[in-house]
Amino acid sequence: MSCYVRSMVAGFVATVALSLLMLMKGAMGLMPELNPIAMLTEMAHAKMGMPASPMVGWVAHFMIGTVVWGILFQLLYGRLPGRSALLKGMSFSLLAWLMMMIGPMPMADAGLFGMNLGMMAPMMTLMMHLIWGAVLGYTYGRLNANSCAVRTATS
Repeated sequence: MSCYVRSMVAGFVATVALSLLMLMKGAMGLMPELNPIAMLTEMAHAKMGMPASPMVGWVAHFMIGTVVWGILFQLLYGRLPGRSALLKGMSFSLLAWLMMMIGPMPMADAGLFGMNLGMMAPMMTLMMHLIWGAVLGYTYGRLNANSCAVRTATS
């Protein structure tokens, strides 16, 4: 399996874990206004004319988590702080969280860092991204990603 396929598999597994957390959060009624799938759906509908179906939001969510963040994790792996793949994943998750806070959140009218949704929005998303990063890093490490990182660094 190529290095990039491994990183995308890790991104997919981490995105499944994050999605389960999001579904549990919704089922418990915690911060219903913080709904990234609805935000992605609305942005895709308003800005690109996509159907206003939650499926659009879910597909975008998985494409971002699997392809975009999966590949970027592979590319940045050797430069990330941390001695283990798990810690590197958690370090990387801070970048993913920051990008979400200054990009999609304001575009979805949630404000910079989601502050229009209240102080809990950035805290909850940070915790969820740290868990996502731990799963990303752990899975990546289990798929023997260190050999990929070494090959990438010496290429």
